Amino acid sequence: MATKLEKTLKREITIDGKAYMVAISPEGVKVTQKGFRRGPELTWRAIISGEAEMGQQLKSSVNATGGDSEE
Repeated sequence: MATKLEKTLKREITIDGKAYMVAISPEGVKVTQKGFRRGPELTWRAIISGEAEMGQQLKSSVNATGGDSEE
């Protein structure tokens, strides 16, 4: 039997030599660079409905056509 997610779990990961904090909560997932407060956040509803994937595909499409990138 799985344990219900009732409070936020935080874990540290390293990507390209930079430390990030991943917070998994009942509301969704948030990734922030360690020492910062802001970062990308996705709600579970956006993940389940496909909004997150659609947004990523739109960003890829804009970048492929020479649009401005926020990276």
